[in-house]
Order: sequence, then structure tokens, then C-alpha cells
Amino acid sequence: MANPIVQEIIEKQVLTVAKAVEDKIDEEIAALDRLDEDDLEALRERRLAQMKKMAEKRNRWISLGHGEYSEIPVEKEFFSVVKASERVVCHFYRENWPCKVMDKHMSILAKQHIETRFVKIHAEKSPFLTEKLKIVVLPTLALVKNAKVEDYVVGFDELGGTDEFSTEDLEERLAKSQVIFFEGESSLNSRSGAQTRRSVRQSSNADSSDSE
Repeated sequence: MANPIVQEIIEKQVLTVAKAVEDKIDEEIAALDRLDEDDLEALRERRLAQMKKMAEKRNRWISLGHGEYSEIPVEKEFFSVVKASERVVCHFYRENWPCKVMDKHMSILAKQHIETRFVKIHAEKSPFLTEKLKIVVLPTLALVKNAKVEDYVVGFDELGGTDEFSTEDLEERLAKSQVIFFEGESSLNSRSGAQTRRSVRQSSNADSSDSE
């Protein structure tokens, strides 16, 4: 049986916390009550302006190819792509299994993170870029912000060292470099947790090479 004095102290603490929460709610309600029609109209106008600005931004992103995972056909176009979009994730790939795994995750994230351009470029057909950016291991993701390559995801070492990593693992890694917007919970809301954590492995017979 609990000590009566301890029980009394706990009850007083609970009441104190409850009172503080109640006072806070009362303050917020009072603040809303003090708003007149002009204040409410100003709030509405500010919110509409924010929504309009975001819609314009989304339309611009879509016009630049955001929302889809696309290929840069020739390496000279890489420069126009990174100049046009503030944030770009570029997958340097070749036709092997690890790069196909990365393709699957990139395709998902391109749709979830419209604020960022997701593209791929064939490393062996881009000798100037691969030499300039020192691309050796494939797949490599070049993380570009404001037309400057600021970070790389090289192979799968940072993703658990295996091709069984999840899309969430890659999402968190990209967020760490601030090349996508991410606030602590996965944006992959269209799938259940079990589905998003699973690997995209579909075949065990494909090429498993991970370097040039």
C-alpha cells in the first residue's frame, strides 16, 4: 500500500499540471476571442497568400521535372539540370543489380519529395563528370544544392552495407544532407510500416557487382 504522504504529493503534482494546462488553453481561447473581424480577415489573407505561394512553387517544380525519376541522356545536360533546381539527387549508374535496387528507391522518393529533382545518368557514358566528381563505386548518388555537389552516398555502406535497405533508410540519409525536406517521420504515408521497411529485392539472379 502506498505511503499516504507520497500519495498526497503525487495528487498535488497532478493537479498542478492539470491546472497549468487548463490555464494555457484558457489563454489561447481568450486570445482568439480578442480577435476582431479585421484580425480574422488578415489571418485568412495571410493563409491564402501562403497557399498561393506554395501552389506556384509546386507548379514550378513540376515544370522542371520534379515528381518523376528521369534520366539525363547526355552529360552536358547535367549542368542545366542542377542550375534549374535548388536541390538535385543524381544517381550515377551502370546496368547492374545494385543500381537497379537504387532505381527502385529513387522512383519512390521522387514522387514523395516533389521539392527535389531526382535524376540518373549513365556513368560509363559520362566520362567528364565521373572524372570531375571522382565517381568510382556504383551506384553513387551526388547530392546537389544550389548547383554545387555537397555530398555523396557511395554504394550501400551508409545504408546498412546490403541491398536489403529500405526506402526509409535512404530517405533519412538524404535528409541528413538536407537535400530533401524531412521532419522525423517518413513521408511514405501511402504504405504501411511493414511495406515501407521491406527491401525492393525482386531477383537473386541479377548482377551483384557494385563497382566499375
